[in-house]
This record gives sequence, C-alpha cells and structure tokens, in this order.
Amino acid sequence: MVIWLIGLSGAGKTTLANEVVAQVRCVKNNVVLLDGDMLREVFSNDLGHTLTDRRTNADRICKIGKFLDDQGIHVVCAILSLFPESRSWNRKNLQNYYEVFIDSPMQDLIQRDYKGLYRRFQQGEICDVAGMDIDFPRPVNADIVIKNDTTVEELLSFAKAISQKITGKI
Repeated sequence: MVIWLIGLSGAGKTTLANEVVAQVRCVKNNVVLLDGDMLREVFSNDLGHTLTDRRTNADRICKIGKFLDDQGIHVVCAILSLFPESRSWNRKNLQNYYEVFIDSPMQDLIQRDYKGLYRRFQQGEICDVAGMDIDFPRPVNADIVIKNDTTVEELLSFAKAISQKITGKI
C-alpha cells in the first residue's frame, strides 16, 4: 500500500508521516517513509525548484513508490504533490493507494514556516515557492482531508486511522 500525504510546506506532512510509520512498525516491519525533501538529498540535490524540476522529482517519487509497492513494501510518502497528473498516475498504477490531503490555512503556514521558505519569499530572496508564486492545485479526489489549523496533537490523532489502512488493525 502507498499512503500519499499531500500539503504545502509546513502543513504537517512529515510529522504525520513519521507517526504513521512508527505505528505501522509496531505491527509490520515492511514499511518505509519517502519524504520529498529527503529524496532530493538522496539524488544529491540535483534538481532545483522550478516547475520542470519539481515534475521530475514528483515522477521519481511516484516510480519509487511503485517499485517498493510491487515488492510488498508499504510506503508512507510525504510530498508537496503539485501535479494532479502524478496523483492520477498513482491511482492507475499502484495496487492500493490512499491519498491524504493536509489542508492548512496559508496564515498558519506562514506563521509555522519551519524552513523559512515563506519569509525568504516575502523578503524577495527566493522564488518558486508553492502556494506563493507557484500555484498549488488542491487535490479533488483525496481519500481524506485533514484540516490542520490547531495543534500537533490534533494532527497526530489521525495517525491511527491512517496506519490501520496498512496494518488492518482496528
């Protein structure tokens, strides 16, 4: 199974993904976390953040997810997922795909700004920031939408239901 966690920078994708993976590992050990930022590092940061580079990175992540899924390894993926075509590809090509959209208000994301992306964008230091000068098409077919505008604990309260998609435990 591939769990695909989608959201803008600071939405809580990696936080929730880490908790889901931890819960699954209590029951099964054949689960991996694929994080968009970590995979950029795996590939030696060979891509920038233009739309073309972002599409290449998204294609890589989709295909790595399928590669692992085909071998019986469960995947929890935390990715911006800008491209509806990638999500459509996943639905067509992955045996068991579950899409989670973490929806956070932009003002909350700017306030959190763990990576400093929004601040640096507002100061004119960088461009190509999703949600700012790059459009973020909201997923229309997500299996679940999580409104993340409160606490980390509230966000993490969804981990059990998501991890049960892999473990089958109720």
